Amino acid sequence: MSVERIKEAVRDIPDFPEPGIIFKDITPVLADPVLFRETVDLMASPYGSAPPDLVVGIDARGFIFGAAMAYKLGAGFVPIRKEGKLPFRTRRVSYDLEYGTATVEIHEDAVRPGTRVLIVDDLLATGGTLDAAVELVRAHGGEIAGIAVLIELEFLKGRAKFPGLDVRALIRY
Repeated sequence: MSVERIKEAVRDIPDFPEPGIIFKDITPVLADPVLFRETVDLMASPYGSAPPDLVVGIDARGFIFGAAMAYKLGAGFVPIRKEGKLPFRTRRVSYDLEYGTATVEIHEDAVRPGTRVLIVDDLLATGGTLDAAVELVRAHGGEIAGIAVLIELEFLKGRAKFPGLDVRALIRY
């Protein structure tokens, strides 16, 4: 299996969620058990020699890869959710998207000081969502062990928001 085969399975959906946006649809990767397993294995492999304590997955597609990677790495899993979706007391951060604004939250007791945290999402675009996740983890005293994404849209230069952090993308456009 190769990264190229995984990349070929990702399909472009024009004008979603609004005109001018080309959405990278990963559902064909998720539906294929061989591709999905290979994707998780490839995304997790750089962290196997020094696994994080926690994997934080970002709502919603980051949950898919994050939970599977946490299992593979023997780490705990913590969700970062859209505002109003978590049942316990939360800390929240608002940020800009390439096509609007959003707010994400994490339970206030989800990350303890000194915890090594790997942040996982499906896509790095402008970096707003991942930057909010980094802020939430650091606000709890967590240490960022890395950021792992399936896809990076390099032309949007989101990686520039994370100097000094280990940011890894399996597929780049």
